[in-house]
Amino acid sequence: MSKFPSDKPVLVTCGLPYVNGKAHIGHLRTYIPADIFVRSMKKQEQEVVFVCGSDTHGTPIVVNAEQLNTTPGELVRKYHKHFDNTFKKMNVNFDAFGTTDDPENHNRTLDIVSKLIEKGYTYPKTIEIAYCPGCKRFLPDRYVQGICPHCGETARGDECDQGCEKHLESGELKDPKCIVCGENAEYREQEHFFFKLSEFRDFLLEYLENLEGTSNARNYAIGWVKQELMDWCITRNLDWGVKFPGHDKLVVYVWVDAPIGYIAFTEEWAEANNGDWEKFWKGDGRIIHFIGGDITYHHCIFWPAMLKGAGYSQPWAVVASGMVKIEDKTFSKSRGYVVWVGEDYLDHGFHPDLLRYYLVSYTSHTKELNFSWKVFQKKINTELVAVFGNFLYRTLLFAHRNFGEIPVGEIEQDVLDNIDSTIAKVNEAMEQYEFKKAVDFAMALASYGNVYFQSKQPWKLIKEDKAACGKVVANCIQIAKALAILFEPVLPQKMEEAWAQIGMSSDIHVTTYRDATVLVNSGTTLVEPVTLFEKIQDDKIESMVNISNTRVAEALAKESGTKEIEVKDMETEKEKEKIIENENEINKINEEITFDDFSKLDIRIGIVVTAEPVKKSNKLMRLEVDIGEETPRQLVAGIKETHDPEQLIGRQVVVLANLKPAKLCGVESKGMVLAGDIDGAVLLMPEKNVEAGTRVR
Repeated sequence: MSKFPSDKPVLVTCGLPYVNGKAHIGHLRTYIPADIFVRSMKKQEQEVVFVCGSDTHGTPIVVNAEQLNTTPGELVRKYHKHFDNTFKKMNVNFDAFGTTDDPENHNRTLDIVSKLIEKGYTYPKTIEIAYCPGCKRFLPDRYVQGICPHCGETARGDECDQGCEKHLESGELKDPKCIVCGENAEYREQEHFFFKLSEFRDFLLEYLENLEGTSNARNYAIGWVKQELMDWCITRNLDWGVKFPGHDKLVVYVWVDAPIGYIAFTEEWAEANNGDWEKFWKGDGRIIHFIGGDITYHHCIFWPAMLKGAGYSQPWAVVASGMVKIEDKTFSKSRGYVVWVGEDYLDHGFHPDLLRYYLVSYTSHTKELNFSWKVFQKKINTELVAVFGNFLYRTLLFAHRNFGEIPVGEIEQDVLDNIDSTIAKVNEAMEQYEFKKAVDFAMALASYGNVYFQSKQPWKLIKEDKAACGKVVANCIQIAKALAILFEPVLPQKMEEAWAQIGMSSDIHVTTYRDATVLVNSGTTLVEPVTLFEKIQDDKIESMVNISNTRVAEALAKESGTKEIEVKDMETEKEKEKIIENENEINKINEEITFDDFSKLDIRIGIVVTAEPVKKSNKLMRLEVDIGEETPRQLVAGIKETHDPEQLIGRQVVVLANLKPAKLCGVESKGMVLAGDIDGAVLLMPEKNVEAGTRVR
């Protein structure tokens, strides 16, 4: 039974692009799957609205504008237009695409913040803020640079981004300096306002237990809420942003007004379409947020608490994507590991639908996605060209040359059953946000079509029995019609072309999945088809790889000074081993190992997905742990006597992933959960929640 009843309208949103630079493939990791989901929901005849907009406030916008000698408003308008155009080129069709600087968002933010103030969910507190005597102004978090009080590394005002990654409260940073003028800053007391997030702990625990979406978002948030929730400072010293009520020198924190943009954009849609925004935000409509995994905290904890406090509906589901790598390297614009949507992809003549296909068919939505030009080429050539495109072209070319129209022929029940079965599987996968599975099911129908065509041998049958051959062709065209409908959410532009080649005059974008089994009309004229998917040649890919390599080399050259210092300090393997030896002196072990020995260990942070006792053992527990791979890893741990299975689910653990598999009481264990041995197993866990699969080094 569908989890999306027709009487409950759906609102889909995407995490807002921060309009401080150009669009890259990392952005599309969220927007493409969301667009595919929306198109699929419409094909299931579900009422759905799709909104998004530009995130325009915050310190980075102001800093960048100052560096470019422009205004924040001008900078925002430039990149808002860029993102709007990029989304349209990539066939991502929002029903509304606004900005957080729109009047609607200013008004809605003031309304929500005022309600939080009225209900006593905010309070003033005097804190120490860095002040620059040279610039003569209080400095927002990211205008300040200094020394982390915890690890001694260079850090910014709100986070130790170069070292221990701990969150820093205002006034904690040592030796603060202004990043604008370079002068030493000083701490001065100033009144700011805090949101009582700590009061929503019980609400959040209950809310998160029932939150739909992906388990990585839900489990991550539950882990945080079970720890101590700290109240949030929701004001900043900036001129650019939404003014905090009654305080013209303060603006609300960007993570207050940015998500409120979802409501404002829904209002803009309603105004333009005579719709009702309140059925989503004050009614029982279902709100689904598609986000990157790095902003889970804000969407699963801070945002629903703020909505609850102000009397608004909370999100029904949060769908969090895995992170993106480029050529197996951690995504990094500064180091050149980036693929820009415009200059690196569209400007080189690649069709937008090919990238859409790659982004959802490469791996599960919650797993880490690697973009590789050679893998991209292989997937397009072996799947879209050799399987799907091959079936469409050979069917339609044969039909055109031998009949010129869709021939008369009864559609076999087995063909219709396969189409119905595929649609059911695709629908189920979409409702579970398993987009790769949905694409794989649709591609399996294309493979079935190829086998059907080949086994019937119409090229022989046409010489022996044209009527029988016509029936075969009619069945193949019925499969082609179903495939065009099934693939339209993923390949909208290409399926427009396919739809026309099949002889359909209707709009494929408004067809439903039910239309896939509506019998094709014999006698419909067929034009001579053209191939929909061209093979990507090796020289084209080599050219793209060279562009990527050049960018990385240039980025490394800029860092060469730092790199040389690092190489000098770590010049030989012997010096590396000395570091390990020094650490071992602190924690004596029975047998010393070398750095090379340690580097062989694949230790990762994982999240327990399932846990159950091993029936034949008094000590063993069978676990399934998400360590950032396609599927959770099955592990067996001797923790049955000390741990409750239900309390383990959602917990982060440390896993030795490359231990040779072994069977314990008949259950295979593919790794080891690490624990201390102090009167029973004491599971190791990270200092704070991190992404599943994070490596321990």
